[in-house]
Amino acid sequence: MSHVLPILAAATAQPAVAESASGGLNYLQLILHASLPVQVVMLLLVAASALSWFIIFGKSKAFRAAHLEANRFEERFWSGAELNQLYRDATDQSREVSGLEAIFEAGYREFLRLRLQQAAVDARTQVEGAQRAMRATLAREVDALEHNLELLANVGSTAPYVGLVGTVFGIMVSFHGLANNKQATIASVAPGISEALIATAMGLFAAIPAVWAYNRYASRSERISVRYESFAEEFSSILQRQTNPDRH
Repeated sequence: MSHVLPILAAATAQPAVAESASGGLNYLQLILHASLPVQVVMLLLVAASALSWFIIFGKSKAFRAAHLEANRFEERFWSGAELNQLYRDATDQSREVSGLEAIFEAGYREFLRLRLQQAAVDARTQVEGAQRAMRATLAREVDALEHNLELLANVGSTAPYVGLVGTVFGIMVSFHGLANNKQATIASVAPGISEALIATAMGLFAAIPAVWAYNRYASRSERISVRYESFAEEFSSILQRQTNPDRH
């Protein structure tokens, strides 16, 4: 009879494990039976993961649109279209320009302003003014693409540690419960440790997509920034030739 009591005590101390013994590990039961600190950590990780995926899908759409817009405008620009016509299309109030078209519009607008309103301004100053306007617009366009990427970096770098905090709390609660249990066995602490380890797993599930997305979008942002800068340099050369037609 004395050998039966420890078995009964262990069985009553782990309802979540007993319920899932025949059907595998019941993750929902582990979460629902976790201690309050662990559940708070899990809730934070779920919120961080949801925010990460919201940003991931939003950035995927934004970068795809920027890439398509750049392709369309470059095709029009290098097809031989007149700069004045491209400028009129860019300043059309019925739509909002972005990306390469916004850079072109800012540069050409400043170029025309210096050329038409200040006839005494030399050619070099006109081109430099256009370059400054394009650099400012380029910085705004790239900043818009990179907006919220730092949140992905923060989630990717902190989520595993937040999950680890939940695991530490869960293990502390499990071992604290041994003080009132005369039959201290692995079976008596296994449920609590399992619940605690779920927090670490959730931290990794939140961090891995965030780190992958941050690296991917940071690389795409760098590539499109180089593309914008190359266009600005080429357009500056075109404006330079327009200010000095006799030299070309």
